[in-house]
Amino acid sequence: MFHPFEIALCGLSGSGKTTLMEKLIRRFSDDGFEVAALKHGCHRFEIDREGKDSGRFRQAGAAPVLIADREKEAIVSSGAGRIDFTGSTLAADLFFIEGLKELPTPKLLLIDARREILPPLEAGAIPQALALVHDGNGDGLERFRLPLFHRDDLPAISSFVAEFFSKQAASVPLNGLVLAGGRSSRMGRDKARLRYHDEKQLERTAALLSSVCDKVYISCRSDQLGCYSDSGIPAIADSYLDLGPLGGLLSAQRHSPGAAWLVAACDLPFIDKPVIASLRTGRNPYRFATAFGGDEGRPEPLLAIYEPKSRRRLFERHAAGNDSLCSFLMDSRVRLIEPDEPSKLRNVNDPASMAEARRAIGKGEG
Repeated sequence: MFHPFEIALCGLSGSGKTTLMEKLIRRFSDDGFEVAALKHGCHRFEIDREGKDSGRFRQAGAAPVLIADREKEAIVSSGAGRIDFTGSTLAADLFFIEGLKELPTPKLLLIDARREILPPLEAGAIPQALALVHDGNGDGLERFRLPLFHRDDLPAISSFVAEFFSKQAASVPLNGLVLAGGRSSRMGRDKARLRYHDEKQLERTAALLSSVCDKVYISCRSDQLGCYSDSGIPAIADSYLDLGPLGGLLSAQRHSPGAAWLVAACDLPFIDKPVIASLRTGRNPYRFATAFGGDEGRPEPLLAIYEPKSRRRLFERHAAGNDSLCSFLMDSRVRLIEPDEPSKLRNVNDPASMAEARRAIGKGEG
């Protein structure tokens, strides 16, 4: 409901929710994840007082921490510029929630000593329970046909949660998108139709993407649809005009918002299967994107994987007047990987560079 990788810890007062959640936050933070947390309760709260639950979550490594009661809500973070009030939880890799047992969020249900939580569970009032966590007395809980854990068995619970997140990540489709919507003004010819190898750049790039992607599409302007129909590759026409590559990506995300998109510009004649495979292997689905690092810390935005959660932030940046994908990658929590051969990432945008690229590829240098 709140984040693509979320899990709730639910139970009645005294069942050990806060203690277990604090341990899980620390465990995943120590493993390199950025974790956000939401504390929801029916009592009034004081923000981040030492010893209080929100303070304990922050000390364990959660950033930011969200807290709410019936009268107010708060986001607690450390340092300036850390809070995005329109989508703060999306900045984190994982999102842990304490409470909200009635909402359809995947959850661990902690069983209280008096087992007063069981009647609502049996009545179907607590949806999406993934497992039950007890205090040592698991008698009779087998009837729910859910995994059972002792609440002090942190290794087993952590492994279960990690596997759950891993399955969530693996379920996200990876589509390919060949960016062919540019005007090719410097080249003076359609770069997608140029040949450096046996195939045209459009078909060759699509074939490379198809080696790791579930589906591959062409991104182009609506007036180009007829030009590329003979390729047999489905096309997604830009529905966000005059935004450059951002418009193509947003249009693809609109087409399949639940998919991650591996975008590749059509003017990269030196990329090959090992380059695409290394990007796929290095993908971190919990981040906003995965991209190759470039010179002076500038990532390569036109050969990168953009995760579904990037869509909201891209819209927000567009609304703020920033349509640069490179800037997005530099300002967001992304996975940067070093290319084995940086020269393979160079693009070709003008006739002189085209002639040089053809000579290099003809000599077996690409």
